[in-house]
Amino acid sequence: MRETAEIIGQFPALNQDVNGQRLVYLDSAATTQKPQCVIDTLSRYYSQQNANVHRGSHRLTAQATSEFEAARAHLAEFIGAQSPASIIWTRGATEAVNLIAQTYARSTLSPGDEILVSELEHHANIVPWQIVAEQTGAKVVKVPMTPQCQFDLAAFESLLSTRCKIVALAHVTNVTGTRQPIETVIEKAHQVGAIVVVDGAQGIVHEPVDVERLDADFYLFSGHKLFAPAGIGVLYGKLDLLNAMPPWHGGGKMVEKVSFSGTTFSGLPGKFEAGTPNVAGALALSRAVAWLETFNLSDVEKHVRALARQTYERLSALPDVKVLGYQDNASVVSFIVEGVHHQDVATLLDQQAIAVRAGNHCAHPLMDALNVSGTIRASFALYSQQDDVDRLIEAVEKALDML
Repeated sequence: MRETAEIIGQFPALNQDVNGQRLVYLDSAATTQKPQCVIDTLSRYYSQQNANVHRGSHRLTAQATSEFEAARAHLAEFIGAQSPASIIWTRGATEAVNLIAQTYARSTLSPGDEILVSELEHHANIVPWQIVAEQTGAKVVKVPMTPQCQFDLAAFESLLSTRCKIVALAHVTNVTGTRQPIETVIEKAHQVGAIVVVDGAQGIVHEPVDVERLDADFYLFSGHKLFAPAGIGVLYGKLDLLNAMPPWHGGGKMVEKVSFSGTTFSGLPGKFEAGTPNVAGALALSRAVAWLETFNLSDVEKHVRALARQTYERLSALPDVKVLGYQDNASVVSFIVEGVHHQDVATLLDQQAIAVRAGNHCAHPLMDALNVSGTIRASFALYSQQDDVDRLIEAVEKALDML
């Protein structure tokens, strides 16, 4: 992998001091920082080619439309989708799950049907299913985790039946970094006729994804965790499913003809992209992916996992510090300090210019299963470095002395 200092130099936000010290950013699982090339893409669009897409006949709109659809094709290639029409732009992973719930699920579920949802999920992959279950009479069924914070495959198989219509799980979880067995889950779910929704928000940045080989029915992710801006995301769906789904939002661009006697809708992907899209975000996401593709992802992951492993080992050696659910192939480390509120610890770290995440991480069921109210989470990315780990451990030791 390239020298970390060279990589850090491409991220303006990382080249700043906080409280007179170099910022140590260990919150990449919440959102990654953005390289200058992505920031430049946003600036170039708004300063040189700002125009709406698929409308108008002038040069700016033609250029914007061309680049917008090229970005879609690039993202399709990035995840191994055969057709750009299977790529729907969304505001992020949360909107993508809600879109599936309120189109596919709401139009197909019946009373007594079941939606199996992993206990390790982010709220964004739980609440939309609870809402659509209430609307349709279906039932959300929890797939428990093991004591090691792993997806319980045996329990999953025992819960599977012909009543199961949808299985929802994360590719990689956001609290413990658990890589869930999505390949096995998809295979088993398809055997009973269920479809699988994979939340790839935490997984897409850490390993190559081929949705065709995976046979995922839906795969979704957010741009802001992939070095791109907030407010842009991708929903991949199998074409037969997307074609059969009704529209969700109504408005301009998603229609062929509107009259008071009836409306006909656009084909894919426009059917699900009502209104003015986040053109700049789509272009910036494509640029972020192109930038990421210049790295050897295997080398990046070795680097990230080595830092996480060292953090786990060094935190585990400290008195009163307990690491929860650490996975050997993870890029995150979640921990608590016995008898101390997680937010108090995070505040003391922030005073030392260490940016970590503290709280329940939008994963109340997982916190309940761990019997904690929240954790402190350190998460790593390709711009993380050895000195970040050293600074974190030093800061935690100082916090322990103060507490």
